[in-house]
Amino acid sequence: MEIVFATGNKHKAQEAEAILKLANPKVQVLTYSGPEPIESGTTFLENAMIKARAAFEATGQLSFADDSGIACEVMGGAPGIFSAIWSGTRDDATNRNLLLKQLEDIPAEHRAAAFICTIALVGPDEEVSFTGIWPGTISFDVAGDGGFGYDPVFVPEGLEVTAAELEPEVKNSMSHRSMALQQMAEYLARR
Repeated sequence: MEIVFATGNKHKAQEAEAILKLANPKVQVLTYSGPEPIESGTTFLENAMIKARAAFEATGQLSFADDSGIACEVMGGAPGIFSAIWSGTRDDATNRNLLLKQLEDIPAEHRAAAFICTIALVGPDEEVSFTGIWPGTISFDVAGDGGFGYDPVFVPEGLEVTAAELEPEVKNSMSHRSMALQQMAEYLARR
């Protein structure tokens, strides 16, 4: 089964394929990185749906897209849908450093955060969505070389290391994206 992932982010594409293949080895993930539609939504779901619809319209194949980010409780859920451009750039390190600077005076007990991922799946006669939420906290410092985005400052609930310090297989078994992709894989298996 071929499914198109509307993303230009190679890290997300690699994660998605690894996670989906575990659930269904016959799934082949193709990436679509054509013209990016304007993400004019105000929620993860709206933005994911915009991208998935654009990929489906361009390819005619079953397509999915995700919108994800980190939500800090003390910041009212920010950076949220603006996570990738929080600093005004698309540079992961600059975004992370700005977030750490904004939280520098916030004590550990108030650094609760969650990674959120919503996936929209669009086909000829269907539009469905799946959401994964990975709770944790924001660390005081950057740690780890793995992952991408905010992984080096996110400590998953129940762990004492950042997501960037986890082996890829471990991260892929518990992440927000993994949760949403597993839900989608179960849906696809029932179609």
